[in-house]
Amino acid sequence: MKAGRTRILLVSGSTRGGSANTAALRTMRAVAGRPVTAVLYEGLSTLPAFNPDDDREPLPPAPAELRREIAAADAVVFCTPEYAGSLPGSFKNLLDWTVGGGEMYGKPAAWINVAAPGRGAGAEESLASVLGYIGAAVIEKACRRITLSGLAVGPDGLVNDPSFRTEAVRVLDDIVSAVS
Repeated sequence: MKAGRTRILLVSGSTRGGSANTAALRTMRAVAGRPVTAVLYEGLSTLPAFNPDDDREPLPPAPAELRREIAAADAVVFCTPEYAGSLPGSFKNLLDWTVGGGEMYGKPAAWINVAAPGRGAGAEESLASVLGYIGAAVIEKACRRITLSGLAVGPDGLVNDPSFRTEAVRVLDDIVSAVS
């Protein structure tokens, strides 16, 4: 932790403009109070397809930026939709870019799942598997489902549901407690 503040990188697994997952993370950023600096990673759609031949210095610009953001963070929070029972391909591509650099090794990480009841378990399982493989230090207490209706996202792209906001603050508090 740097200078009493916890820098948390928020990573959405969705490229969709009206994504509830991205709205959830924007809201986490908005409700983050001291001692949190929440940063939303917005480069998912700019990452090239992972190719092990390109995973060497100098890295392509977008993967290099991703790795810098992860390295600068004290913790990472993921929020992703589920596609075809697993992670979306673009998000899995992002995770593939994290393998060779080692920035996620030992990095505190958590996830939130905002899917409707009965959905999203495949994404959770896949994400847990990848985070284990790359050696992330998963903060189990901060990982949770916070069901979110698409109707709860306002025109400003933020979640206006007070119960979601309360849970988002709890996730952030659990992360700060874990990394302090």
